[in-house]
Amino acid sequence: MSILIDENSKVLVQGITGGEGRFHSKKMLEYGTNVLAGVTPGKGGQEVNGVPVYNSIREASGDHDIDVSVIFVPAPFAKDAILESANNGIELIVCITENVPVHDMTEVYHYVRNFTDSRLIGPNCPGVISPGKSKVGILPGDVFERGNIGIVSRSGTLTYEIASELTNYGLGQSTVVGIGGDRIVGSNFIDILQEFDSDQDTELIVLVGEIGGSEEELAAEYVYRELSTPTISYIAGFSAPKGKRMGHAGAIVSGEEGTAETKARVLEGHEIDVGRSPSELAVIARDLVV
Repeated sequence: MSILIDENSKVLVQGITGGEGRFHSKKMLEYGTNVLAGVTPGKGGQEVNGVPVYNSIREASGDHDIDVSVIFVPAPFAKDAILESANNGIELIVCITENVPVHDMTEVYHYVRNFTDSRLIGPNCPGVISPGKSKVGILPGDVFERGNIGIVSRSGTLTYEIASELTNYGLGQSTVVGIGGDRIVGSNFIDILQEFDSDQDTELIVLVGEIGGSEEELAAEYVYRELSTPTISYIAGFSAPKGKRMGHAGAIVSGEEGTAETKARVLEGHEIDVGRSPSELAVIARDLVV
């Protein structure tokens, strides 16, 4: 099994006629993802990579049964794109777009969580992949292998490296979810941990965190009290200087709070092994599953 997406997922690409949407929709199709439609207002009737383009999700839904949307629209329009998906009953919304304004995400987060049945991943995320089944987003499919380890991550590039290390040890993945590194994202660690814990084929969970915020500490408490699936972790940023933003909007350290070392201590205090490098994490995973 897998979580969120599988070989039966029916995908729509918002912003498919733009450079990123065009490029990554092709990569998703090549991977085997069932991309049925694209949406760009005012460009309905075209085709991109053999995929029909519509002016709206409502129009596309008249011809196709869609349950996943992936968003590649520019930041000023991301809020409207997310809300359009949610208001049209799309079950899973994956927003790749970077630099979405915080006030936009505050509104979107509250609305999607409380007034719709949709789940939002992102923004500023690499997407979701269930190896060998489907990928939605910008993840490079060749570093992932089908298996029984679930990965949930705030980082993009580090997700690929950790998956590659696991794959090199013969440890495949059930699903990999990049939740995004912004201050406000649609789904947090705990949301995805719950999904993995309910998946009978996920035998180990890897939590990939980074400096800043308190999401990892909250996840550690949840894992310790609620999860039955074994969980290990990697935290990026052990050498990051205090008070300087590192990559993501949420990756900033204030005083002694939010450092990689502080997070690692909390995780280890809740019986979660922490790798200090992707290769060390892979060794920990190998020893637990073999």
